[in-house]
Amino acid sequence: MVSRSFDGEYVARTIEKLGFIAVRGSSSRSGAKALLGLKDQLERGVAVAFTIDGPRGPKYVAKPGPVLLSRASALPMAAFYVALSDAWVLNTWDALMIPKPFSKALVRLSAKVQVPAEAAGADIGAQVAEFHRQLQTALERVTRFAEEHVAQVGSAEFPIHKG
Repeated sequence: MVSRSFDGEYVARTIEKLGFIAVRGSSSRSGAKALLGLKDQLERGVAVAFTIDGPRGPKYVAKPGPVLLSRASALPMAAFYVALSDAWVLNTWDALMIPKPFSKALVRLSAKVQVPAEAAGADIGAQVAEFHRQLQTALERVTRFAEEHVAQVGSAEFPIHKG
C-alpha cells in the first residue's frame, strides 16, 4: 500500500519499476478502497506489505490496517524492519533512510500472527485493538533487534546463515 500523497507517487513508481504492484491509499485517504485492493492481491497469491506507520506517523507507530486486512483475508500478518549500518537520513517526518554504497542491512521478521475472522465473545473493536497491540509490540521488538545487531552482519559474531 502506497500513500496517494505527492511523496507516495515516487515510492509507487520505484516499487513498480522493481516489479511490485502499488495499491494506492492510506489511513487518511482511500484506506478502505486500498484494503480491498490488497485483499484482492492476496486472493491472487501476491504477498503484500504496508509502511505501517502510515503517511503521517508518528514514526514506528503501527496503524490498524494490517490487522483489518489479516482479519478480512484469513491470512496471518507479521512485522518486519530493515536496519542499515550506513545511510543518508532525509529530513522528513519519518527520517527516511537511503543506504550508502557497501552498507550492511539486517532484515528482521517477526513471528506470524493469525487474526481470527470472528471474535469469540468479544466485540470487533476490542479484538482489533488487541491484535493491533500485538503488531506494535512485534514491530518494536524487530526494530530493536535489527538496530542493535546490524553492525555485526557478516562478522564472526553474526554470520550470515542460509536456510
